[in-house]
Amino acid sequence: MNEKEKDTSISSKRTSLIRKNIILSFLVKGWSGLVEFLLVPITLNCLGDYKNGVWLTISSILVWINQFDIGLGNGLRNKLATYLAHDDKEKAREMVSSTFFMLIFIIIPVTLLLVFLIKICNVYSILNVDNSIITDLDNVIIVALLFISSTFIFKFIGNFYMGLQLPVVNNLLVTCGQTLALLLTYWVYRSGSHSLMHIAIIYTMSPLVVYLLAYPYTFFYKYRELAPSYKAFNIETIKEVFNLGVKFFLLQIASVLLFWTSNLLISKLLTPALVTPYQIVYRYFTIVLLAFSIICTPYWSATTDAFERNDYDWIRRSKHRLNIMMVLLTALTIIMTIASGFVYHLWIEVSVGNKVEIPLLLTVMVAVYVNVLIYSMSYSNFLNGFGALRLQMIMTVAAAVLFIPLAIVSTSIYKSIYSIVAVMILVNIPGLIVNKIQFSKIMNKTARGIWKE
Repeated sequence: MNEKEKDTSISSKRTSLIRKNIILSFLVKGWSGLVEFLLVPITLNCLGDYKNGVWLTISSILVWINQFDIGLGNGLRNKLATYLAHDDKEKAREMVSSTFFMLIFIIIPVTLLLVFLIKICNVYSILNVDNSIITDLDNVIIVALLFISSTFIFKFIGNFYMGLQLPVVNNLLVTCGQTLALLLTYWVYRSGSHSLMHIAIIYTMSPLVVYLLAYPYTFFYKYRELAPSYKAFNIETIKEVFNLGVKFFLLQIASVLLFWTSNLLISKLLTPALVTPYQIVYRYFTIVLLAFSIICTPYWSATTDAFERNDYDWIRRSKHRLNIMMVLLTALTIIMTIASGFVYHLWIEVSVGNKVEIPLLLTVMVAVYVNVLIYSMSYSNFLNGFGALRLQMIMTVAAAVLFIPLAIVSTSIYKSIYSIVAVMILVNIPGLIVNKIQFSKIMNKTARGIWKE
């Protein structure tokens, strides 16, 4: 086989692997979407509007902890794909081992510090929670934190599989955790419990159980040659992944501020009760985000592989396919918006008997926000595969820095949840524009300086 035929074969295998991942991920994520839909009314019925709003606010804060890996997870994903593209399994194992132990070294002091802060701070005042309704808020947050911190370490298994160009396995692990949470939440619902503590334990313990079961299968059986070992820990490898990972980390933190502080701001600036309708609308449109992430995610590590082999034609064909999908998903959001009133009625009111007022304008604005996200993600996934992160980092951090003060100012003027969603849309548009320009420059080989970093 000559060099051209070899490159064509590699390109075909890469595309075939992506197709398999997408098909299987749709099956897995389809179930995941159903589980998410079922969790909303069951949890709402267990806790009621107020407690449910408080739990949504707490869980959105805990997501910050889950992202606090200094980008090591995504750094592992990129570097593992790079080393395996060059068939360097020794360096790949060093990367896996060094990442695993660094995650442990990071989370222990962070967890201890956060427990201390929770104990000395007035969390009721910070979250604007009535202590006559929820009496054990400190303990709820601490217990949830301990489970989340443990999950923080072992969720690197998902990044490991994504580095192997097997994102469907990561999706399966996440979905299994959600399914376990659904079963346990339904059990609590049937028992008649309205305990916020029970819900917090179920939601944060379930993913940890799944990862603990996946670890021995992955590293004692399936990929023993890549299993973490303290002997393979290498500080130089950590420096290498850190140089890339810190950019991912800043992107993660900025993204968390953009995507998750909305719950906290709504709770603090307006009322915890308004978090529930906002989250119902947002979760409704996660169908679109879910579909696009299923299609888009396999391209990240595959792009790294193609980029390392200078296979630009494959990348162009892939982007064209994603452009078609974006148009179809935009049409889907329009249909979902038109049908939203009927869906909310069946989903919330008929299924559990709870009536939640959700204005059409809120649905329309969240639909616009979701479309801005998917158009931006269609470029950022390729840029992540290139390792071109600096401009993304600058734009995302700038958006995150602007979001909170703009949301506070706009809410103080209009006293409305619409002002917060409008700011979310506006601060994300510049990043979309820059992502598109940078992708074009890299593909045309005209990127210079910051445009190719």
